[in-house]
Formats: sequence, structure tokens, C-alpha cells
Amino acid sequence: MNVANAFLIVGLGNPGAEYANTRHNLGFRVVDLFAKKQGIEFTQKTKLYWAGVGRVGSADVVLAKPRTFMNLSGNAVVSLNQKYGFKPQQLIVISDDFCLPLGSLRVRKSGGSGGHNGLNNIIACLGTNEFTRVRLGMGAAPQGSDPINFVLGSFKPEEFQPINDLIVTASEALSYIIASGADAAMNTFNKH
Repeated sequence: MNVANAFLIVGLGNPGAEYANTRHNLGFRVVDLFAKKQGIEFTQKTKLYWAGVGRVGSADVVLAKPRTFMNLSGNAVVSLNQKYGFKPQQLIVISDDFCLPLGSLRVRKSGGSGGHNGLNNIIACLGTNEFTRVRLGMGAAPQGSDPINFVLGSFKPEEFQPINDLIVTASEALSYIIASGADAAMNTFNKH
């Protein structure tokens, strides 16, 4: 692997069938679709992550899904960085975001966590917020509801199509970031 021209792409979520279709697992779903489109299999299975290695265009990529549960996602990222020698600037994290409208997408090159526990932990473990993130809008929690129950809940039937479209768009955004950089992806995908 040519680490100088490589990316670590981490989709956030929680392991286990009971979480598979929850709002909090959008990152897993994007990485799964991206892996399928690129012909990459998750052949590395450790206690911290599932990972697969492949090529996208001229770049080597490592796709990963932490097995640590959301709030400890940084442990998986640090382990992968140590294994492959990635710098934080080579990291792309895909996460859900209930501050964004349902079906919207934002690419950012750095910034805070927006209160997202997985991003908080990655920032704390890396000691920097200088990594690219693809934020996936799942809509706001209903007034008066518990945000934890909301993010760990399933999408409503009327939300399936916008979410499926979002997952496809996010997969396309990953290809764009790899080929053209985060700035170009921001200009193309940050429309709403």
C-alpha cells in the first residue's frame, strides 16, 4: 500500500443486528454500499474493527467499521492509524447528524463534533479535529423526545427513500473526495 496516496474511510455505527437499521448506523450503511461498489470485502476482523483494503481510482483505501460501539470509535481509528501509518488528514469519517435536515449531506474538512459522541471520541483520541467528515442528515428528534432513543430508533417508512438516496449520494461523495479532494466535494455536494 502506498500510504502517502491513501485514505482511511471510517463509517460510524454500532455493531449488532439490533442496531443495523437505526439512525445511528448510517455511517456503517454508507461504508457497506461503498465497499460493495468498489469490490472491497471486510476481511480484517479484530476486536476493535472490521476493515477491508482496496483501490479506488489511483488511491489505496482502507474501509472500516468500528466494533467498539459509537462512544469509543476513536479507539478503532487510532488502532488503524497505527497499523497503516495514516495521518489524521487522510481520515474520512461518515456519521449521522440530527442537526441536518433529513436526506441532506455536508462534507467538512475539520471542525467540532456537533455533539456527536463518536466524533467527540475520535477527536479526543487523535488530539485533533483536522480530518474530513461526511455528515448525513437524519432530521431532528421530535420535540420533547429523548435524543438517545431517537438516534437508536429506526427510520419511519416515509423516510426510507430519502435515506436510501442519501446513502447513495454519500457513497458518490466518497469517490469524489478521493479523486478530487474535500474542497471540490464541498463545492459539489454541500447544496442544501
